[in-house]
Amino acid sequence: MRKSDKKLDNQLRLALTDVCETALKQLDGFQWLTHLVNYNNFPSSLRIVFIFDSNDHLAQYLQSNDKDYLLSLLQTELQPLNLKLKNIAKHVEYDTEESCESQHQGNWALRLG
Repeated sequence: MRKSDKKLDNQLRLALTDVCETALKQLDGFQWLTHLVNYNNFPSSLRIVFIFDSNDHLAQYLQSNDKDYLLSLLQTELQPLNLKLKNIAKHVEYDTEESCESQHQGNWALRLG
């Protein structure tokens, strides 16, 4: 990883930490988030995965009037980084601890790989 990539990754990690801390306080069942990126193809390779505890909590969130809350929060936190993302929703995925446990025996590295 180049020095500039490391700096950008640190900035991205700090912004995502803020998103995570806010979401933990605001959303039932939200647990954590992670990001995956290939800096040779940045920002188009950026993937952000929001993890909920159960399929029920995720379904409730996605069917609620607040279903764009995480996208809005993410957009707000990433704005100071000057990332050029045409459609932030294309960079976001949702998953659950429950699904990872049943399909990959809790192995997130394998699941996200």
